[in-house]
Amino acid sequence: MNVDHLVSTYGYWAVLLLVMAESLGVPLPGETALIAAGTYAGATHRLSAWLIFLVASAAAILGDNIGYWIGDKGGYRLARRYGPKIHLKERELKVARYVFDRQGAKVVFFGRFVSVLRTYAAFLAGTSRMRWRIFLPANALGGVVWAAIYSAASYFAGKSLEHFSGKIDLGLGGAAVVVIVALLLVVRRSVAKLAERAERAYPGPLDHLDGKTLQPEPPPQPKAPEKVKG
Repeated sequence: MNVDHLVSTYGYWAVLLLVMAESLGVPLPGETALIAAGTYAGATHRLSAWLIFLVASAAAILGDNIGYWIGDKGGYRLARRYGPKIHLKERELKVARYVFDRQGAKVVFFGRFVSVLRTYAAFLAGTSRMRWRIFLPANALGGVVWAAIYSAASYFAGKSLEHFSGKIDLGLGGAAVVVIVALLLVVRRSVAKLAERAERAYPGPLDHLDGKTLQPEPPPQPKAPEKVKG
């Protein structure tokens, strides 16, 4: 897919459709389209950086909410039915639900800046029954900040971004590999603890908890001082 050609031919429509599709769960180059549009605007001034920002923000928010709705309406049932075939069992579903109940807003916001999470975070939030009133502001803020950073940076970089794109991609790719490996090690070590906490929060089959959310864990109570005998 030649994203530069799509942007130069269809302009804002290319940004709208690609960003929205990526956000609702289709693995298309939405972020690449945003960068290409900003670069094209900075180099030719045939597009407005402000309109690119507005279109990308709206597309990200709308696409994420569609992805959330799809996950909320059918993702959980699909995961329960077909998850075991891809090693996604109830233990993993409980961990995902526990994480979204406790840290869902952070996952949704920061997920906008991570390629894989940007595509699937909204769907997973809906599948994990994250409350929409919490999802919406985190999603909207993440979409606006993401669109602002990438549209402004690519616009002001102009042609220089294209000149250094190979080196930038290589550097970011190497950094991403390091970060992903580190995250996998952390997750591997902590998933057992998360599974224990999720089981305490959601005892029994998840089907009995459909539509319910996790109650806040009570703060630890201080131990009473032991009486000194004698």
